[in-house]
Amino acid sequence: MNFWNNPLWPEAASKDAAAHDKLFFTITGLSVFFTVLVCVLVTVLAVKYRRGTKADRTNPIDHSTKLEVLWTGVPLILALGTFVWSARLFVENRDMDRDAMDVFVVGKQWMWHLQHMDGTRENNELHLPVGQPVKMTMISQDVIHAMYLPAFRAQYHVVPGRYTELQFTPTKPGSYRMLCAMHCGTHHSEMVGWVHVMEADEFAEWKEANGDKNRPKAGSVIEAGKMVFEDKNCGSCHTGENNVKGPSLYGIMGEQRSLANGQTVAVDNDYLRLSIIDPTSQIVEGYDKTMPSYSSLTEEDILALNAYVKSLGNAGDLVPFERPGAPVPPTATAPDSSTDTANRTASPSTTQTEDEIQ
Repeated sequence: MNFWNNPLWPEAASKDAAAHDKLFFTITGLSVFFTVLVCVLVTVLAVKYRRGTKADRTNPIDHSTKLEVLWTGVPLILALGTFVWSARLFVENRDMDRDAMDVFVVGKQWMWHLQHMDGTRENNELHLPVGQPVKMTMISQDVIHAMYLPAFRAQYHVVPGRYTELQFTPTKPGSYRMLCAMHCGTHHSEMVGWVHVMEADEFAEWKEANGDKNRPKAGSVIEAGKMVFEDKNCGSCHTGENNVKGPSLYGIMGEQRSLANGQTVAVDNDYLRLSIIDPTSQIVEGYDKTMPSYSSLTEEDILALNAYVKSLGNAGDLVPFERPGAPVPPTATAPDSSTDTANRTASPSTTQTEDEIQ
């Protein structure tokens, strides 16, 4: 619930939010109290003893030890009390939980790149399970930024050249703002994202879909392989015909394939697996080292991919490549997943180029 239903006051959605709010309101209350007290006394004395009034000015008091002890001692005690209180909260917050979920963060002009330990990547979005401590390990790619999560009462600088850490424990499902609290350039105001806190089962489903909440579930191994094939954009190179980018995969299971080193190998599950995780070890004759390694795929993904390739029809089922015989490019980069593309499209900064995002 927002404080007094005020939209300017962020919702409290972390374990430490209540303690931070109490400290904040205590310091704010003391500041307001003494400010008002001093203003009232100055106003009263200025009015009472202004020039021309009949106030008694005989035997003026120019010193009072009790009064000096009072107005020095009370603020000193209150200041030391708030210092100890805030220092304790700071130390507790900076004592990183060993069981916390690790998230790696890279700040750059002007967006946040976030990555989970299993490799799931997000841009300007972070999905987390409710009740799970989270530790962010952060670094900047260019200038000083500051990761600021108002609903979690969490903020820490993100600087180039060294890692900083920030931890919090979300306690309430919902979507909360992710901001940069350090002016970092022209589009600083566009460096905005969202933290999506989910129930444990919902988060597990999200992770199972490799971070794509709209990704459909596979009904069979072949369907799972097709999803991996499309997610990694394999069809951009391996079409229904041999082309400049790569050889066709249609109808190749059980066939013989000639390699650039003069050997001939049979296309089976082992051949396909090695081609996925170490493609330069068995380059097809007529091609160069253009395919990147997909060693990050799980064994389940590789088995599913093999099943899907085995299910493909005969060559020619797709539109042939229009430039047969074109020279093979010397290099190629790994295609982005559909999740990367969707995250990049949803970035709040409309001025970023493709190279900036990657």
